[in-house]
Amino acid sequence: MSPVRITVLVENTASGRGLLGEHGLSFWIECAGKHILFDTGQTDVFAQNAAVLGIDLSQADAIVLSHGHYDHTGGLAIAMQIAPQARVFLHPDALKPKFSRHADSTVHDLSLRSVAVEELCLSSRLVLTEQPTEIAPGLFVTGQIPRRNGFEDLDAGFFHDAACTRPDPLNDDQAMYLRCSKGIVVLLGCAHAGVINTINHIRAIGGGPIHAVIGGMHLGGASEARLTATLDAMQSYEGALLAPGHCIRTRQKMLLWHRFAPRCCECDVGSKFLFE
Repeated sequence: MSPVRITVLVENTASGRGLLGEHGLSFWIECAGKHILFDTGQTDVFAQNAAVLGIDLSQADAIVLSHGHYDHTGGLAIAMQIAPQARVFLHPDALKPKFSRHADSTVHDLSLRSVAVEELCLSSRLVLTEQPTEIAPGLFVTGQIPRRNGFEDLDAGFFHDAACTRPDPLNDDQAMYLRCSKGIVVLLGCAHAGVINTINHIRAIGGGPIHAVIGGMHLGGASEARLTATLDAMQSYEGALLAPGHCIRTRQKMLLWHRFAPRCCECDVGSKFLFE
């Protein structure tokens, strides 16, 4: 079987010449002769970076969204235009209005807005993924992730309305995973369901050891108790590659690197991962 290649197109940081960073995330996946765009960042930066990296986005067979927030869906309209044959995979709750309320009481619209939701709902290209769904041979999206542990509680501050009266449990949060010769590779969008909940769910449905965890781990605002419990849980993924990105602050990232330094690596724009 041919190797699986994953390239980071959007992340908060970029290290290569001519590459741009923005608050968001996007991956390009080459698997079993298929090409998949996982998330689209918040602007057209994913397309600009793809051009610099020599990636032809018009080859995309599928566009998968991790959840409905703007920093993961902002480039969707552009992606759909570039690859008109690509189907769009998302959880139905990704189409709902989404708002966040900050500590200063300001409210921000986080909704998917690059594409008219009504048109997308009527499109023959749309595939809803509430359950695990195979996107390419051996490559899956999880669908909705059960929240079973006691330390990764629901994110406060997210709502379905601008008045902030209807809490958004972010049921649309999902991840991708694939099987390689050494185990399971987990590809995270934002891990709003909790990085450990996500990995445990993938272990349960995918079988086998965890070989790598790449992407947004949503630890930026984690409490000390949650952070400690998360790092302790990661100890059980013995030998797994860890590449945190996007929704993790410098301090949390450095704690993770300090604990697991020999198996940590960067996940900035231009980073490439190869799995047999």
